[in-house]
Amino acid sequence: MAFESLTDKLQNVFRNLRGKGRLTEEDVKLALKEVKMALLEADVSFKVVKQFISAVQERAVGEDVLNGLNPGQMVIKIVNEEMISLMGSETTEIKLQPTNEITVLMMCGLQGAGKTTTAAKIAGKLKLKGRKPLLVACDIYRPAAIDQLQINASKQEVDFFTLGSHADPVDIAKASIEEARKKGNNVVIIDTAGRLQIDDIMMQELVDIKNAVGVHQTLLVVDAMTGQEAVNVASEFNEKVGVDGIILSKMDGDSRGGAALSTKAVTGKPILYVGMGEKLSDLEQFYPDRMASRILGMGDVLSLIDKAVEANAERDAEKDREMAQKMKKGKIDFEMYLESMKAMRNMGGLSSIMGMLPGMGKISDDMLPDEKQLARIEAIVLSMTPEERKNPKLMSPQRKFRIAKGSGNDIADVNRFIKQFEQMQKMMKQMPGLMGDKRGFGKFGGFGGFKGGKFPF
Repeated sequence: MAFESLTDKLQNVFRNLRGKGRLTEEDVKLALKEVKMALLEADVSFKVVKQFISAVQERAVGEDVLNGLNPGQMVIKIVNEEMISLMGSETTEIKLQPTNEITVLMMCGLQGAGKTTTAAKIAGKLKLKGRKPLLVACDIYRPAAIDQLQINASKQEVDFFTLGSHADPVDIAKASIEEARKKGNNVVIIDTAGRLQIDDIMMQELVDIKNAVGVHQTLLVVDAMTGQEAVNVASEFNEKVGVDGIILSKMDGDSRGGAALSTKAVTGKPILYVGMGEKLSDLEQFYPDRMASRILGMGDVLSLIDKAVEANAERDAEKDREMAQKMKKGKIDFEMYLESMKAMRNMGGLSSIMGMLPGMGKISDDMLPDEKQLARIEAIVLSMTPEERKNPKLMSPQRKFRIAKGSGNDIADVNRFIKQFEQMQKMMKQMPGLMGDKRGFGKFGGFGGFKGGKFPF
């Protein structure tokens, strides 16, 4: 996951600061030297790191900080505030025209950055906001690019337009505006061609499209996995074409995070979204304060709540209330387990959820069940009859044997799962106030407690 190494290093620095009752100017300088090294290793631009450390040091060595009641916490607070400032301070939305007018968005970026998928992701986001998008295929060079966009448009249930791979991209863009007027689309998203590297022909084509159709917003997709190179790409596109906003793709990968911390500072252009997976729903609004909180290991509960609300938007409210009441009484059943699994997957999986909880970022992957383990457990539950799922007390040796055979598991696996499930029931009865929270945490809680350093399921 992006920032994992950086977060670990920063937490070690902050742990040392908190351990000291008083701080000297030398303590702060030594700590910031380690912060500097951590940022450089995360592939943050050297100029950005230099400015960042200078700003933090200027504030942190002040008399109010060093002589305060908790100087260590004050330094951490300053680092957090400066990091938010570095990434843009405020959340920026895509600027749209009034709903009775057509907003033209042009996607650009290098080949392989995830531009075509991101175009479809944005179409889905705008559709949820009540807009009617039209996805336009102007990438006539990459094999299957048109098909890919058409398939994604179908998945998002939005309109799609193409003139085929033999038409001129500028002509396609012009024709798409007329198509949008006919169909009543109020957002046109133009997916342009990428190249393996920046070249003059590519840039000129983008400029020609921009001039021909009057693009309102030019959105650049950069691959966060490329680190510092992503910043160089952003600078080049901004200089030659003009960029209004940046979208960082593949932030769920092993990127070191430098792009997120450098791009805004170097280009002056806001980061609008971050891609957190391959699914068309895996696009998150970029919140500088929340991202800084994640980087510093403080969690991101607000984004977790947003994910919970979005993942459960279509759930039955009455059913949720019933589940909450059962959880409060410790009367959980296997049906609720299936519901919990479904909600957890919709939110990006258990590791994604844990990464947003304060203090949970240090949980290693081997402490969490992998997808194969979860699939085996799900198979056990699906091999039960509806009556057995609703009433765990029905489990007899004969029923367990049948379930094991039906799910392709050993009887020992079934016994272990049911025993852990019973332990979870007992634990929840002892903690009636923790589940079924009015804010909606009960929708994905209830199956994430620890047992001997491991998650029980």
